[in-house]
Amino acid sequence: MSVTIVDRYPQNKKGTLSIKSYFDPNVSNMGLESYGLSLFDGVFHEEQLACLEVNGIKRYLTGLNEFAPDVKFLPEVDREAKIKEIRRVVSQLEKELAANVVNPDDAEFWNKIKLLRPDNDDFWSKIVIRVGNDPLYLDPATDPYDLIKLYAIEAGGFSIVAKSYDEARKMSKAPKFYLDKMEETVTVKTETKKTRNKALAELQKMFDKNQTKLFYVAKIIDIDSAQYKKSTPNDILYDNMDKYINGETVDRDKKKCAERFLDVAENDLTTLKLRAIVRDAGTYKYIVTKSDGFIYHLSSSTMLGKTSSDIVEFLKNPLNQDVADAIINKVEQHWK
Repeated sequence: MSVTIVDRYPQNKKGTLSIKSYFDPNVSNMGLESYGLSLFDGVFHEEQLACLEVNGIKRYLTGLNEFAPDVKFLPEVDREAKIKEIRRVVSQLEKELAANVVNPDDAEFWNKIKLLRPDNDDFWSKIVIRVGNDPLYLDPATDPYDLIKLYAIEAGGFSIVAKSYDEARKMSKAPKFYLDKMEETVTVKTETKKTRNKALAELQKMFDKNQTKLFYVAKIIDIDSAQYKKSTPNDILYDNMDKYINGETVDRDKKKCAERFLDVAENDLTTLKLRAIVRDAGTYKYIVTKSDGFIYHLSSSTMLGKTSSDIVEFLKNPLNQDVADAIINKVEQHWK
């Protein structure tokens, strides 16, 4: 094994590389999500390495085929580096599994490979992954079959295993498992926590020092903005925004919620007020969207723009003061 490969996969196999079950606690899965499980106890999923068949020829998604499209279409420098890496690994595996020593730089490299040839159906068809709720630890530094599985997972060779925790949480249909590279997974998970904690700190600052801003932010963020009046206790505003940041309302994505809260909170007070005004003006039908796709002030038939941002800029313009005052005065009557 080359130094490069060993460095990529440290010896501490119990803590660095494994296949783990993936679950989203906010998505119903027959109640299993309440226990941090994706499968019932004792259940395992087994999958054979995927392949594509073209003109009767099977091409397995091994991650160790320099002729695969994903390698072929890499930029030249990256492609050359990838081919060298593939040949080093294939040479190592061929030596360990077939006692066949082939120099990676040999001009006839693939002609001399016996076991790991891309078209060796007898070998690749037997590569399977079987995993359940307990982590399946991989030790690619010492186990050649674990090394094969690692490259296959990263090439998308197993549909039930996402390439990383980050990929798993972004997929439209959540996978059952993901490849856990501890440092990468922890980094992704802590990113959400850091963003959420930053949003909660901003919420606390508003509650302590700028409750008018908290009122406007709640108006903009909450789907039921009309519930908030000037008389609404600040504790209710705080509690509802706390729930939003923690993904306990309509949107369950904690990172997305925290990011949106911070994005809204960055606005100055004037912009926040106008955004809140526009939000409620739509709720109370003082502004409406007509068939041409533009939004109008209903009583004056003044065209305001196509989006909420357009309307905010319209209301900021001193030339539109009369329309702005009319809309603001109407909406603020509902805030008393």
